[in-house]
Amino acid sequence: MARIERLDVHAVTVPTDAPEQDGTLDWDSTTIVIVEVRAGGETGIGYTYGDVATGRFVESLLAGVVVGREPLEVRPAWEAMQRAVRNAGRPGLGAMAIQPWTSRSGT
Repeated sequence: MARIERLDVHAVTVPTDAPEQDGTLDWDSTTIVIVEVRAGGETGIGYTYGDVATGRFVESLLAGVVVGREPLEVRPAWEAMQRAVRNAGRPGLGAMAIQPWTSRSGT
């Protein structure tokens, strides 16, 4: 089985068409953090919304935890990421960096 070779992390801030609000906050842009996982000629994509610091968090604390793992062994990777963020904080930024939204596509 192929192993995860690398993660490519991208944080992109996209302006909204007009100012938006939800009753508690106003904003005029949204930042999406996209993580591309490369393994065996395939690319998996995960994403979350948060500050660009979320992408740096993935690069500094999580990439080393998942590189070298089998890509379809999701639960063990998730558990390892949870352990890795223990002292940095599981809620907030840590929780945003470990999102369950993923898809898979060929390269």
